[in-house]
Amino acid sequence: MELKPGSRWKSAVCDTEVVVVRATAGDIQLECGGHPMVAHAEAKPAGLALSHEHAGGTQPGKRFADDETGIEVLATKGGKGSLAVAGRPIGAKEAKKLPASD
Repeated sequence: MELKPGSRWKSAVCDTEVVVVRATAGDIQLECGGHPMVAHAEAKPAGLALSHEHAGGTQPGKRFADDETGIEVLATKGGKGSLAVAGRPIGAKEAKKLPASD
């Protein structure tokens, strides 16, 4: 799948939806719940089930990034599946600390 900034994707097995914030050149396999994500406008494939190994959940409003590929996505809708790139789980990005205002 070719991920471009601003493109919208949804999980094939749960309610998770994401928007690509940063992408790199090349073909990257973005997954949720153990299955490849589908473009937002496409229909979900039938007969797929959530993988127990990838059922950690995705929280809406969180950014998820993969240091190896450089991809960053924003979860716009949460779900039961967890995000991964080519089977490798990616975690939520830590918020940057703001400078103290004295």
